[in-house]
Amino acid sequence: MIPATFDYHSPQTLEDALALLQGHPDDAKVLSGGQSLLPLLKLRLGAAGHLIDIGRIPGLEYVKEEGGVLKIGGRTRESALEHSDLIQTKYPLLAQTAAVIADPLVRNLATVGGNLAHGDPANDHPATMLALRAEVVATGPNGTRTIPIDQFFLGLFSTALAPDEILTEIRIPVPPARSGGSYVKLERKVGDFATAASAVQLTLGAGGEVASVGIGLTNAGPTPLRAADAEQYLTGKQPSADVIAEAARRASAIATPSADRRGAIEYKRQMARVLTGRALKQAIEWAKEH
Repeated sequence: MIPATFDYHSPQTLEDALALLQGHPDDAKVLSGGQSLLPLLKLRLGAAGHLIDIGRIPGLEYVKEEGGVLKIGGRTRESALEHSDLIQTKYPLLAQTAAVIADPLVRNLATVGGNLAHGDPANDHPATMLALRAEVVATGPNGTRTIPIDQFFLGLFSTALAPDEILTEIRIPVPPARSGGSYVKLERKVGDFATAASAVQLTLGAGGEVASVGIGLTNAGPTPLRAADAEQYLTGKQPSADVIAEAARRASAIATPSADRRGAIEYKRQMARVLTGRALKQAIEWAKEH
């Protein structure tokens, strides 16, 4: 299909992009990588009177550690994240997540910030960022503000970004020693949205106990979900097989998926349980080895 008519804008600076958003408060959308937005426009499931392409604005693509924080520019492409030596060596959860997003062609265009700002619970990064305790930096006409990831997703395709704000950076605490992460995804075919998926980031204490843990679920409800009860249960315990199994059960208990061609509700809930157990085991192995 052909999208409805819109005006295309290609600002060269962030200030110009924000001015365009202010000038068109009711019908403007930000185009980052476009891999989520453009299909919606083509299918006429969404509309925009003004499309503001931020792809030519310099300074929004980077992956770096600074002051104990991993900083990812909002326009950083998934392929850059996937192939970053820093991400591959220190952030296995991010590396695994980027590697299973769609296909290489899409990952060369899709951006991390766009993945989050779209607010789709079926996207992969939201659960990952929940597990990592990330923060999102939003830039608007009055400057920047930092939004904890737990306060960012408000509903289906709805986020805490104001209409005149752009997601410019993601911040993640640098993990301490003996930390590991894993993203395990069930999909019908390579590149598909997840039938279910689980993201885990954890740190082991000196005695092998779980010192801290984050668990996020993909496509398990109208928003990405944090398995807070499972996190609380795991913290301070030795990660035995029985403890992992109970944590996975508690994680799946919060899932409220919808039935569709990918599976029935109970099937998806059970897959969330199985995948959380696998992700926990893989994260623990990484933490022991690193």
